[in-house]
Amino acid sequence: MILSNFNDFPRVGRIIGIDWGAHRTGVAVSDNERHFVFTRPAIIITRGGKSVAQQIADLADAEKAVGIVIGLPRYIDGTDSETTNAVRRCAAELCTYTDLPIVFIDETLTSMSAQEEMGKVRISDIKRELDSESARIILENAIAVINRLK
Repeated sequence: MILSNFNDFPRVGRIIGIDWGAHRTGVAVSDNERHFVFTRPAIIITRGGKSVAQQIADLADAEKAVGIVIGLPRYIDGTDSETTNAVRRCAAELCTYTDLPIVFIDETLTSMSAQEEMGKVRISDIKRELDSESARIILENAIAVINRLK
């Protein structure tokens, strides 16, 4: 189920952070107490394979997650883009594979922040790790929001 905000999102337990991409989707996971966030290998989209929504649901099940946070890309002025609509479609499909609560959080500039935090690394490392680093920032931001609601 897609929630409109964090008010009804679980306050305890492991949560998954997602940075959706058309070819590669970044993933991060918190610990049960939400003190730490760990990146996971990005989900790579392959022809004939499971959809990204199915793979996210499988990961959430394997990680024993209680909720999923998805970064919502918007233009700087706050308006939706075609990517915003693709992310919303993925979340709607995800609802067919899991009953976990799903909430969106603004992801403006997370990729830029992630790349800055990665520092000077090889281009191949950026391509391999940037999406999950962005997912880590998305999840850390969501945890900060949740903690303010307590």
